[in-house]
Amino acid sequence: MALSLSLGVSGCSAVRLGYNHAPELSYWWLDSFLDFNETQTLKVRADLALLQDWHRAHELPLYVSTLEKMQRMAPSKLSPEQVCELFDELKPRLHALIDQAAPTVAVLAPTLTAEQLDHLARQLNKRGEKWREEWLEGTPTERSARRVKQLLEPAEMLYGQLEEPQLAVLRAAVAASAFDAATSYRESLRRHQDALQTLQRLQPGTLSEGSALAEVRALLGRAMDSPDASYRHYSEKITQENCRAFATLHNSATPAQQLKLIETLSGYVSDARALMAPRP
Repeated sequence: MALSLSLGVSGCSAVRLGYNHAPELSYWWLDSFLDFNETQTLKVRADLALLQDWHRAHELPLYVSTLEKMQRMAPSKLSPEQVCELFDELKPRLHALIDQAAPTVAVLAPTLTAEQLDHLARQLNKRGEKWREEWLEGTPTERSARRVKQLLEPAEMLYGQLEEPQLAVLRAAVAASAFDAATSYRESLRRHQDALQTLQRLQPGTLSEGSALAEVRALLGRAMDSPDASYRHYSEKITQENCRAFATLHNSATPAQQLKLIETLSGYVSDARALMAPRP
């Protein structure tokens, strides 16, 4: 839901299509993990629609402001600090979205059956194994190629097709990166275990409504900001690396690529403004 609502899809028409269908897509994604019953389905669908209404009214105007700022910055050289400032500007938007969704989770959690929690555990294990296969197995060369591809796709979404100098920037960034798949995997497992343990504590008759909401907010907070100090340090290091890599990539862009970036951002602004209109 966060990705869809944060305009995290490529192509202007795809942004509008993805955003307008975000509640439905989010429902099916969540259902794949929890296998909702009929009563839960009605509640979750209704709450996702309300969440989108809130996001249209309160969050999209803030995204427009950030996108317009990016448009103004696009023709200029960027420093890593400027890129990180943009990242920092977007973080509160994700926090606000998660905080808005927390009451729904707090109400839903006590209705989950033991079978549904078992289903969730199996799906999280499956997800973890797939990630392990992609990022911890294979040769170092294969893993590096996957990371370059991971960076290439969003870059070309913004700038159009990259040329060899920009591809060299991405390859150099991956080669010099402190990214450690094992560290990321351990944090993923911690989040999975934390979620399952918290949902177990939220079973009927264990906590008051207010305490349940506090538990959910704490869980979501730990998902956003790990309680593991070493992981937080690692994550910050990776963020700084990404800021440097993006600034270097941007500063290597050709005039045609800069124009493509400005056009792409302009399309996102138009989409966001169009999407701000309430549902009919």
